[in-house]
Amino acid sequence: MAADTFPFGQSIVWRPNPTWIQESNLQRFMQRHNIRTYDELYRKSIEDIKWFWNAALEDLGIEFYQPYQSIVDLSEGIQFPRWCVGGKMNIVHNCLDKWQHTPTAERVALRWEGEEGTVRTFTYRELYQEVNRVAAALRAAGFKKGDAIGLYMPMIPELAIAFLAIVKIGGILLPLFSGYGPTAIATRLADADAKAVFTVDGAFRRGKKVAMKPNLDEALQQVPSVEKVIVVNRVGLDVPFHSGRDVMWDDFIANQPTEAPTEITDAEDIVMIIYTSGTTGKPKGAVHTHCGFPIKSAQDMFHPMDLKPEDTMFWFTDMGWMMGPWEVFGTLIIGATMVFFDGAPDYPDVDRLWDLVERHRVTHLGITPSLIRALKPHGTAPIQKHDVSSLRMIGSTGSPWDPESWMWTFEHVLNKEKPIINYSGGTEISGGILCGNFFTPLKPCAFSGPVVGMDADVVDENGQPVRQAVGELVIRKPWIGMTRGFWKDRQRYLDTYWSRFPNVWVHGDFAAIDEDGLWYILGRSDDTIKVAGKRLGPAEVESIVNAHPAVAESAAIGVPHDVKGEEVVVFCVLKPGHKPTDTLRQELMEMVIAELGKPLKPREIKFVTALPKTRNAKVMHRVIRAAYLNKPLGDLSSLEDPATVEAIRNAR
Repeated sequence: MAADTFPFGQSIVWRPNPTWIQESNLQRFMQRHNIRTYDELYRKSIEDIKWFWNAALEDLGIEFYQPYQSIVDLSEGIQFPRWCVGGKMNIVHNCLDKWQHTPTAERVALRWEGEEGTVRTFTYRELYQEVNRVAAALRAAGFKKGDAIGLYMPMIPELAIAFLAIVKIGGILLPLFSGYGPTAIATRLADADAKAVFTVDGAFRRGKKVAMKPNLDEALQQVPSVEKVIVVNRVGLDVPFHSGRDVMWDDFIANQPTEAPTEITDAEDIVMIIYTSGTTGKPKGAVHTHCGFPIKSAQDMFHPMDLKPEDTMFWFTDMGWMMGPWEVFGTLIIGATMVFFDGAPDYPDVDRLWDLVERHRVTHLGITPSLIRALKPHGTAPIQKHDVSSLRMIGSTGSPWDPESWMWTFEHVLNKEKPIINYSGGTEISGGILCGNFFTPLKPCAFSGPVVGMDADVVDENGQPVRQAVGELVIRKPWIGMTRGFWKDRQRYLDTYWSRFPNVWVHGDFAAIDEDGLWYILGRSDDTIKVAGKRLGPAEVESIVNAHPAVAESAAIGVPHDVKGEEVVVFCVLKPGHKPTDTLRQELMEMVIAELGKPLKPREIKFVTALPKTRNAKVMHRVIRAAYLNKPLGDLSSLEDPATVEAIRNAR
């Protein structure tokens, strides 16, 4: 790929505000440790990981019941570090308990809004009391430390309360996507030997009541380990009730006290198993501990994103995506406010997202580029109806940007004044490998670089560092949030991340570092297209096609070719008012040729009504490829809309 094509050769469009830097959490951290520059801090954070993670725990104010003897033990290899060795803690103490005799107790911890417009708020004290009631109820029902308990609920307050109560008794969280069907639910609950599940009668979806409990009931026919199902009456549906197993939320917590002891756990006791869908095979259960995932979540918010206690974080997410647990743990450890929203971002009208920002005074808004691409065709009027000046940044994760959508957001939402903080890592990372920050100038779609503490690099097929070229994203040193392996599958964990290069984590993302040291994610490397030996990331093609005013979004895949190895096929979703024509197809073809050259000319460009996506809006390139080639589709448990697969097969 030529060095003058995306992502290379772009101009800087945002420069840091010196006042914001001086007031940042990271600047105070650097001053405390006599570090003069951000670059010096980053180098020290990866050269001396023991110093850095000790300092990060101190900076976050993490409290232990019994201090740890050493920050990390690598005696079992870089693949299996033990953190906070000998320490006793329960992360819920740092989320709720420790705030109760401070002014933070009266700060709002959770603001919730339902699709129907209902709003509820909980201060740190109120949330603490509700969590205690549920924790006491769980203990009274016989649940204890080490028991795995599922969460199959939309983003309602009871979800956060149950989440924290499970942690409080030393249980293991099993967060599940609220859109999963029975098979996906059963697979995960059975794999983790779940003892109980929190759920709801149903949820609102664009004004309709959608039953959820029947999905769980069907799933539990295959999960005999589940002894109790606690049901929240969310939408007033009549649901099947299994006497002796099922109990309504209100009955479950009736007469329970607002004070309950917090279980003392080892720092490395398991706090959560969160499942990610594999391309093939059963889902992978990423194992996380009390001193792992929650710490990394908070550190990413506190350092690169500069979340302060007086700020409000709203990441548009589901608890089954890692950004749900990430939001809960991170905001509460910092003492900030989180927003939950249970509904669609464009219902009942396309301004709903910006309305939420205005009314809840959101400072940190987390979205996906796919969401912006869906909202952009409606123009800027929905934004202009609302005061979004509370925003200090927009965070973005889930899929790569295209420059046009990035600039549209930067100009019309952030007034070219505030940064888009790109964020990329994963469930097994506990947050970000790469992130934007308030210190580094930005170009469209760029990351500032690795998060402090993350020793990341971009390498070629031989594991050698590359610059101004596309390569594999890797990590060379351990970090506190890394998964402690896959549940019951040690070898699969090693095969997935550690088998390519000795003692190097290969993440599976295509990345690049440009001439000014800015970083880019260009899609999954297992989505890599190889045309006559040239490696091409889907995002490189998609960013070109998406720049056409008729195109809302696109997906590029590689398909077999006898001579070239692979050829490119592009699927385009058009904006309202535009029709698929041969003239438009030719215009798009010429745009790709002009940017990438004739050797990378697509085999064909097809028009489609929708793209297959996960519920967190990631385009499922492997499903598109399989549908196009009439191959087996593989694991579809995270597919949001099965009809989109037929849309690919019927593309024009």
